[in-house]
Amino acid sequence: MLELTKENFEDEVLKAEGIVLVDYYGTGCVPCEAIMPFVHECADKYGDKMKFTKLNTTSARRLAISQQVMGLPVIAIYKDGKKVDELIKDDATPPNIEQMIKHHTGA
Repeated sequence: MLELTKENFEDEVLKAEGIVLVDYYGTGCVPCEAIMPFVHECADKYGDKMKFTKLNTTSARRLAISQQVMGLPVIAIYKDGKKVDELIKDDATPPNIEQMIKHHTGA
């Protein structure tokens, strides 16, 4: 999984062609830490169909706010640089995450 920063977010997500998943998480966010291993499993399973990335919002607050990320965790799907889907807080469960990935990849 690619670790995003303020410096590479635009190139890796907003200017990227195809489908990109962004796992927005924060330092000390227990729900974020709980789903991260599952997101890594999905990256191994579906990594040939979409790019998997993660962004620590603790060090990129303004960037997170610019993407309308106000609570955590958030799993967002971008297609050709536009956010097309997201799961927020309690909806960011492993079954929902996998269903969203399958929906956007046709897997």
